[in-house]
Amino acid sequence: MGPEHVAYGLRASYGMPYATPDLVVAWERGIASPSSAELTALAGVLWCSPGELIGAPRTLREHRISRGLAAEDVARTVGLELLVYQRMEETDEWRGNERQSSALADLLELSLPDFITVTGRDERLAELLHSAVTTRWQAYVRPVGKMVPLDRRILEEALQELHTDYQGQMTATLSWASGSAAGDSSDAGRDFLDRIVDNFWSMVQRSTY
Repeated sequence: MGPEHVAYGLRASYGMPYATPDLVVAWERGIASPSSAELTALAGVLWCSPGELIGAPRTLREHRISRGLAAEDVARTVGLELLVYQRMEETDEWRGNERQSSALADLLELSLPDFITVTGRDERLAELLHSAVTTRWQAYVRPVGKMVPLDRRILEEALQELHTDYQGQMTATLSWASGSAAGDSSDAGRDFLDRIVDNFWSMVQRSTY
């Protein structure tokens, strides 16, 4: 099906007169995002589930849709007014308390990394991990542990490995003569810090097994 066929299906079968091939192309390229109603209609036109169109969910809304739940179901289960919950989805900012957060994680079957992302703690976690790898990682076991409920041994192993990897790259940068090799190592160090949350979860996974 080309974009024109999809747009026609949205107009003819789902009452979306504004649906054009250009809009469908914008969705495909990630330039624009369909609303919940549009995503449901799009899935209908393509004979699949909304979750299949999302791929790996990242936002609160995407996790809800991938589970086939209505906003009303989530709001009622976690104990929030519907409009309050919908506002959290729209702004991508979770403001529930600990009990509501726990109920959300259970309902959406969130993994620990997904839970941290959905509840908006990625940025703070990145700040703590950045400090842990650039200074003494031992000082950050407790602060990170308060945010990420992991076994202390697993957390210590992950932070130590994270610190060792980063410091190894920085030592190489300082030791090598100036030139492309040092530049490559410095770039790798910056990339490591940019991806520090993903690197942390990878090391946690390795420590778990």
